[in-house]
Amino acid sequence: MQFELIQEGQSLPELVFPITASAIVAGAIATCDFEKVHHDKAAAQASGVPEIFMNILTTNGIVQRFVGQWAGPSARTRRIKVKLGAPNFVGDTMRITGSVSRVDAAAREADITVSGRNGIGEHVGATITLHFPERTPS
Repeated sequence: MQFELIQEGQSLPELVFPITASAIVAGAIATCDFEKVHHDKAAAQASGVPEIFMNILTTNGIVQRFVGQWAGPSARTRRIKVKLGAPNFVGDTMRITGSVSRVDAAAREADITVSGRNGIGEHVGATITLHFPERTPS
């Protein structure tokens, strides 16, 4: 994405992310989160939930992927604010949407507001601040 083309209110294309046991377990392993509620159904149920659920680091990675794929390789993440809500359980689907909420032309920054919703509510709300370095002449 070229910084000059970004406008406040601009929407990002929706990402539909199926919540599978493989995605939850892989995310937990990749982030060294070995809490049993992220890979052991019996342990999760013993804690009072019906199924294993996604950890915050996996959610953060999915949010960054969503924004990063839209912004492109030249964008640099300056700041991330993430708030978790409803858990992502196996068998659900998370639909991630986003929009540009602020553009600062002088700083070459843009804030992207993101919402990821599943069948029981909002799983994640986030704001990502991106910086776009100036292009160097070829």
